[in-house]
Amino acid sequence: MKDLEFLQLKKQDFSDKIRFYFIYKNKHYFINNGHFRSGFSSKIIITKDRDKILSAFSKMGFLFDEIIRMHIVGYSKEKNNDELLYVLNLVPLNRKIRIFLDWKVFSPEFTRDMSRLFEVRNALSHAVSIDDVNYNPNKEISLSSQKGFCKFKGDFEKSWKKLLKVYEEEQKPVYSQLEMFSQRISKNNV
Repeated sequence: MKDLEFLQLKKQDFSDKIRFYFIYKNKHYFINNGHFRSGFSSKIIITKDRDKILSAFSKMGFLFDEIIRMHIVGYSKEKNNDELLYVLNLVPLNRKIRIFLDWKVFSPEFTRDMSRLFEVRNALSHAVSIDDVNYNPNKEISLSSQKGFCKFKGDFEKSWKKLLKVYEEEQKPVYSQLEMFSQRISKNNV
């Protein structure tokens, strides 16, 4: 998509049935409920804070749901996605990671890495602080130790960057549909 087409796309009114989260030039955007909005930042900051770590995991989980949704319905104007989003909320994260392996969205190695990271997420969601959680990349280390946290943080940031690349690749077919839609709109406005 060219910059001019992108600017025209931002000004459009959309059907309230279109839902599409996409990345354009390293920035995140969300078309939802008839509105075009900014999404979250591509940069993720991990600190030794339980709530901030869980927040970072929720961003990953959101992208997981959007990848599954893109595979099933694209950005279709005819389909309301509320039922699919409801079902996605019922599917555990470890099953979503397995779906990506089955669909060949994730490599076996990336699946393993994500599974190990999400074990931390599961433990954190049931813990009061990071003092009660271990990370197990190859051998178990405490998340509250300097070495353990640095290893976790590095692995998380590396996986986040890889997930963004995977997401951008997965959005291409839907993005192409949106680009054609944008071109039709720009021709009608000339």
